[in-house]
Amino acid sequence: MQNDVRKLREQQTLSQGDLARHLGVSRQTVNAIETGKYLPSLPLALAIGRYFTKPVEEIFHDDDKD
Repeated sequence: MQNDVRKLREQQTLSQGDLARHLGVSRQTVNAIETGKYLPSLPLALAIGRYFTKPVEEIFHDDDKD
C-alpha cells in the first residue's frame, strides 16, 4: 500500500512531530506510515484524510495503481 502522507505533510511545511501531535500519535508512527512500514487503523486513516481535507482513497492507494 502506497500513500501520499509525506508529500502532503511537506506541502504544508509540517514536521512529522507537528502532524503526530495533531493526530494524537507519536512521531515514529507518522514516520512508519510514511515509509509504508505501518498501515494506520481506519480511525487514524480517516483522521489523516480529515486533516488534509482529502478522501482516504486519494491518500492511500494500491501499489499497482496511482
